[in-house]
Amino acid sequence: MLAPLEQERSEGAQCTLGDPETVSGVLIDVAKHLGNLKYRVWEKMLGTVQYTPVTLDPNTAHPIISLSEDLTSVRRSGEGQQVPDNPERVDTGWWVLGSEGFSSGRHCWDVDVGGEHWRVGVVKESISRKGGVNVSPAGGVWGIELYDGENRALTSPRTVLTVQRNLQRVRVQLDWDRGEVSFSDPSDNTLLYTFKHSFTERLFPIFSTLGTVRICPLKVSVSVE
Repeated sequence: MLAPLEQERSEGAQCTLGDPETVSGVLIDVAKHLGNLKYRVWEKMLGTVQYTPVTLDPNTAHPIISLSEDLTSVRRSGEGQQVPDNPERVDTGWWVLGSEGFSSGRHCWDVDVGGEHWRVGVVKESISRKGGVNVSPAGGVWGIELYDGENRALTSPRTVLTVQRNLQRVRVQLDWDRGEVSFSDPSDNTLLYTFKHSFTERLFPIFSTLGTVRICPLKVSVSVE
Protein backbone atom coordinates (compact mmCIF):
# COMPACT_ATOMS: atom_id res chain seq x y z
CA MET A 1 0.00 0.00 0.00
CA LEU A 2 1.36 3.42 -1.02
CA ALA A 3 2.07 6.09 1.50
CA PRO A 4 -0.02 9.29 1.02
CA LEU A 5 2.95 11.23 -0.45
CA GLU A 6 3.92 8.44 -2.83
CA GLN A 7 0.29 8.06 -3.89
CA GLU A 8 0.19 11.81 -4.68
CA ARG A 9 3.28 11.56 -6.83
CA SER A 10 1.95 8.56 -8.68
CA GLU A 11 -1.34 10.29 -9.47
CA GLY A 12 0.52 13.39 -10.70
CA ALA A 13 2.72 11.31 -12.99
CA GLN A 14 -0.33 9.84 -14.68
CA CYS A 15 -1.37 13.23 -16.10
CA THR A 16 -1.27 13.15 -19.91
CA LEU A 17 -1.49 15.92 -22.49
CA GLY A 18 -4.18 15.87 -25.08
CA ASP A 19 -3.39 15.96 -28.81
CA PRO A 20 -2.92 19.52 -30.12
CA GLU A 21 -5.80 20.83 -32.14
CA THR A 22 -5.12 21.23 -35.82
CA VAL A 23 -5.38 24.89 -36.82
CA SER A 24 -5.64 25.53 -40.55
CA GLY A 25 -4.50 28.58 -42.50
CA VAL A 26 -1.58 29.68 -40.30
CA LEU A 27 1.36 27.93 -41.97
CA ILE A 28 3.73 30.11 -44.06
CA ASP A 29 5.08 29.08 -47.44
CA VAL A 30 8.62 30.10 -46.50
CA ALA A 31 10.10 29.68 -49.99
CA LYS A 32 7.42 31.79 -51.59
CA HIS A 33 7.61 34.42 -48.84
CA LEU A 34 11.38 34.80 -49.14
CA GLY A 35 11.19 34.94 -52.93
CA ASN A 36 8.61 37.72 -52.86
CA LEU A 37 10.56 39.54 -50.15
CA LYS A 38 13.71 39.60 -52.27
CA TYR A 39 11.75 40.92 -55.23
CA ARG A 40 10.09 43.66 -53.15
CA VAL A 41 13.45 44.74 -51.71
CA TRP A 42 14.97 44.85 -55.21
CA GLU A 43 11.96 46.76 -56.53
CA LYS A 44 12.36 49.35 -53.77
CA MET A 45 16.10 49.63 -54.48
CA LEU A 46 15.35 50.47 -58.11
CA GLY A 47 13.44 53.49 -56.93
CA THR A 48 16.40 54.86 -54.98
CA VAL A 49 19.54 53.67 -56.81
CA GLN A 50 20.63 55.60 -59.90
CA TYR A 51 23.24 54.66 -62.44
CA THR A 52 25.37 57.36 -64.05
CA PRO A 53 27.27 56.22 -67.16
CA VAL A 54 30.07 58.76 -66.63
CA THR A 55 31.60 60.13 -63.43
CA LEU A 56 34.09 62.97 -63.12
CA ASP A 57 37.76 62.68 -62.19
CA PRO A 58 38.56 65.28 -59.48
CA ASN A 59 42.29 64.85 -60.14
CA THR A 60 41.82 66.49 -63.56
CA ALA A 61 39.55 69.41 -62.54
CA HIS A 62 40.68 72.98 -63.19
CA PRO A 63 41.09 74.82 -59.85
CA ILE A 64 38.30 77.31 -60.66
CA ILE A 65 35.58 74.65 -60.91
CA SER A 66 33.95 72.55 -58.18
CA LEU A 67 32.55 69.04 -58.40
CA SER A 68 29.56 67.62 -56.57
CA GLU A 69 30.13 64.95 -53.91
CA ASP A 70 28.79 62.22 -56.19
CA LEU A 71 31.09 63.40 -59.02
CA THR A 72 28.27 63.88 -61.52
CA SER A 73 28.07 67.68 -61.82
CA VAL A 74 30.48 70.59 -62.13
CA ARG A 75 30.08 74.32 -61.58
CA ARG A 76 32.29 77.36 -61.57
CA SER A 77 33.35 78.03 -57.99
CA GLY A 78 34.19 81.71 -58.52
CA GLU A 79 37.62 81.53 -56.91
CA GLY A 80 40.57 79.30 -57.55
CA GLN A 81 40.88 76.42 -55.08
CA GLN A 82 44.06 75.15 -53.47
CA VAL A 83 44.58 71.83 -55.22
CA PRO A 84 47.71 69.81 -56.06
CA ASP A 85 49.30 70.65 -59.39
CA ASN A 86 49.49 67.01 -60.39
CA PRO A 87 50.31 66.02 -64.00
CA GLU A 88 46.73 64.95 -64.71
CA ARG A 89 45.19 68.29 -63.73
CA VAL A 90 44.07 70.69 -66.47
CA ASP A 91 45.23 74.27 -65.92
CA THR A 92 43.41 75.86 -68.85
CA GLY A 93 39.90 75.89 -70.28
CA TRP A 94 38.00 75.28 -67.01
CA TRP A 95 37.82 71.61 -67.92
CA VAL A 96 37.33 68.36 -66.06
CA LEU A 97 37.66 64.90 -67.59
CA GLY A 98 35.64 61.77 -67.02
CA SER A 99 37.12 59.15 -64.73
CA GLU A 100 37.01 56.41 -67.37
CA GLY A 101 38.36 56.40 -70.91
CA PHE A 102 37.09 54.40 -73.87
CA SER A 103 39.20 52.59 -76.47
CA SER A 104 36.50 50.45 -78.07
CA GLY A 105 32.74 50.00 -78.31
CA ARG A 106 29.76 52.34 -78.22
CA HIS A 107 29.03 54.71 -75.34
CA CYS A 108 26.35 57.30 -74.64
CA TRP A 109 25.66 59.88 -71.94
CA ASP A 110 23.32 62.86 -71.52
CA VAL A 111 24.41 66.16 -70.02
CA ASP A 112 22.26 68.94 -68.58
CA VAL A 113 23.90 72.19 -69.69
CA GLY A 114 23.48 75.65 -68.23
CA GLY A 115 25.16 79.04 -68.02
CA GLU A 116 26.47 81.45 -70.60
CA HIS A 117 29.31 79.18 -71.64
CA TRP A 118 29.70 75.40 -71.66
CA ARG A 119 31.52 72.75 -73.62
CA VAL A 120 31.03 68.98 -73.77
CA GLY A 121 32.65 66.25 -75.81
CA VAL A 122 35.63 63.91 -75.76
CA VAL A 123 39.40 64.36 -75.82
CA LYS A 124 42.27 62.00 -76.56
CA GLU A 125 44.21 60.67 -73.59
CA SER A 126 47.50 62.27 -74.63
CA ILE A 127 46.11 65.82 -74.83
CA SER A 128 48.26 68.42 -73.12
CA ARG A 129 46.95 69.18 -69.62
CA LYS A 130 49.11 72.29 -69.17
CA GLY A 131 49.17 75.51 -71.14
CA GLY A 132 47.25 76.25 -74.31
CA VAL A 133 45.32 73.53 -76.13
CA ASN A 134 44.21 73.46 -79.76
CA VAL A 135 40.49 72.95 -79.09
CA SER A 136 39.64 71.16 -82.33
CA PRO A 137 39.97 67.68 -83.81
CA ALA A 138 43.52 68.54 -84.87
CA GLY A 139 44.34 69.02 -81.20
CA GLY A 140 42.50 65.89 -80.09
CA VAL A 141 39.20 67.53 -79.05
CA TRP A 142 35.78 66.64 -80.45
CA GLY A 143 32.85 68.55 -78.96
CA ILE A 144 30.28 71.31 -79.11
CA GLU A 145 29.90 74.48 -77.07
CA LEU A 146 27.77 77.48 -76.25
CA TYR A 147 29.86 80.61 -76.68
CA ASP A 148 28.69 84.23 -77.03
CA GLY A 149 25.13 83.01 -77.49
CA GLU A 150 26.02 80.63 -80.34
CA ASN A 151 25.98 76.86 -80.34
CA ARG A 152 29.06 75.73 -82.23
CA ALA A 153 30.90 72.55 -83.16
CA LEU A 154 34.56 72.65 -82.14
CA THR A 155 35.88 72.53 -85.69
CA SER A 156 38.56 74.86 -87.01
CA PRO A 157 37.14 77.32 -87.85
CA ARG A 158 34.03 76.86 -85.70
CA THR A 159 30.80 75.56 -87.24
CA VAL A 160 27.68 77.37 -86.06
CA LEU A 161 24.88 74.91 -85.32
CA THR A 162 21.26 75.44 -86.27
CA VAL A 163 19.28 74.99 -83.06
CA GLN A 164 15.51 75.42 -82.88
CA ARG A 165 15.48 76.11 -79.13
CA ASN A 166 17.91 76.80 -76.31
CA LEU A 167 19.66 73.56 -75.53
CA GLN A 168 18.89 72.28 -72.04
CA ARG A 169 20.36 68.82 -72.51
CA VAL A 170 22.91 67.34 -74.91
CA ARG A 171 23.39 63.67 -75.77
CA VAL A 172 26.93 62.54 -76.54
CA GLN A 173 27.29 59.29 -78.50
CA LEU A 174 30.70 57.78 -79.10
CA ASP A 175 31.27 54.89 -81.49
CA TRP A 176 35.00 54.35 -81.12
CA ASP A 177 35.24 51.47 -83.59
CA ARG A 178 33.42 53.35 -86.37
CA GLY A 179 35.25 56.58 -85.58
CA GLU A 180 32.20 58.73 -84.83
CA VAL A 181 31.24 61.20 -82.13
CA SER A 182 27.70 62.53 -82.43
CA PHE A 183 25.82 65.21 -80.53
CA SER A 184 22.04 65.51 -80.42
CA ASP A 185 19.15 67.10 -78.54
CA PRO A 186 17.49 64.18 -76.68
CA SER A 187 14.22 66.10 -76.23
CA ASP A 188 13.37 65.50 -79.91
CA ASN A 189 16.38 63.44 -81.13
CA THR A 190 17.58 66.28 -83.36
CA LEU A 191 21.10 65.58 -84.59
CA LEU A 192 23.35 68.57 -83.92
CA TYR A 193 26.69 67.48 -85.33
CA THR A 194 28.78 64.38 -86.08
CA PHE A 195 32.57 64.16 -86.14
CA LYS A 196 34.31 61.38 -88.06
CA HIS A 197 37.87 60.38 -87.23
CA SER A 198 40.02 57.24 -87.07
CA PHE A 199 40.76 57.04 -83.36
CA THR A 200 44.03 55.50 -82.25
CA GLU A 201 43.98 56.00 -78.48
CA ARG A 202 41.66 56.20 -75.51
CA LEU A 203 39.09 58.99 -75.42
CA PHE A 204 37.84 60.65 -72.24
CA PRO A 205 34.60 62.59 -71.75
CA ILE A 206 35.25 66.29 -71.10
CA PHE A 207 33.15 69.02 -69.53
CA SER A 208 33.66 72.77 -69.21
CA THR A 209 31.37 75.49 -67.89
CA LEU A 210 30.97 78.98 -66.52
CA GLY A 211 27.65 77.84 -65.03
CA THR A 212 26.68 74.27 -64.19
CA VAL A 213 26.64 71.04 -66.14
CA ARG A 214 25.35 67.72 -64.83
CA ILE A 215 25.65 64.19 -66.13
CA CYS A 216 22.17 62.67 -66.19
CA PRO A 217 21.49 59.34 -64.46
CA LEU A 218 20.03 56.48 -66.43
CA LYS A 219 16.85 54.60 -65.58
CA VAL A 220 17.53 51.04 -64.47
CA SER A 221 15.10 48.37 -65.63
CA VAL A 222 14.88 44.67 -64.81
CA SER A 223 13.18 41.99 -66.88
CA VAL A 224 11.93 38.80 -65.27
CA GLU A 225 12.03 35.63 -67.38
